[in-house]
Amino acid sequence: MVSARVEVAGLDPWRLGGELWAADYRGTRSSRLPGLCFSGPNLIPLRGNASAMRSFADRALRRQRICSSLVGPAEQVLALWDELAPEWGPAREIRPDQPLMAMDGPPAIAADPLVRPVRPDELDRYLPAAISMFIEEVGVDPRAGDGGASYRARVAELIAGGRAFARFEGREVVFKAEIGALSRSVGQIQGVWVHPDRRGQGLGTAGTAAVVNRLVHGMGRTASLYVNSFNSPALAAYRRVGFHQVGRYATVLF
Repeated sequence: MVSARVEVAGLDPWRLGGELWAADYRGTRSSRLPGLCFSGPNLIPLRGNASAMRSFADRALRRQRICSSLVGPAEQVLALWDELAPEWGPAREIRPDQPLMAMDGPPAIAADPLVRPVRPDELDRYLPAAISMFIEEVGVDPRAGDGGASYRARVAELIAGGRAFARFEGREVVFKAEIGALSRSVGQIQGVWVHPDRRGQGLGTAGTAAVVNRLVHGMGRTASLYVNSFNSPALAAYRRVGFHQVGRYATVLF
């Protein structure tokens, strides 16, 4: 997520949409920074020990909270939240165990040939499915606050970039997924959703396999996603597609 931003915008905070913080590395001989954290719409600690997390917390607490969540490697997120919780808590929800999964080869199952990129003129047909997915996954309505203008613009941006995919039946979306963050080496699949009336029919696995094909073969990237550990059906589905766990994320939602 952070690499995708930096590769496009560099480190200028205005273009980056946030700041990249580094922990002090004096006293170390390595050129690799021992602590790194992105502060923007989300607060994303990338690496660092307890001391680094304390320094990032001190920096974050100097101003009013602007992020909507903490997300990233579970060890760092939970350690940073321990430091921030007395001032920023309570959280709306804490998801401490989210397997981070990846694959860089062909799917283990057949891809759905009817899943395709969404066209710009299909935004209004696609948007209700995107809103339903967001409410199910995050627990809030993305239209709150500005009537949905900013969320609509974000979805339109993904569609324009060829990174929103769906299977349409008539005028209705029965499967959708998006490629969110896209760096030079990895693409993150997000927003996987199947119409409630069509769940349990294999649309999710076959549709995800189609998006994996686009990432791995069409774009030359590793496909990645993360999922809540309590979502056993999703975990099983992604494993059938060919994903394997490579790490553990955590998310703190406000």
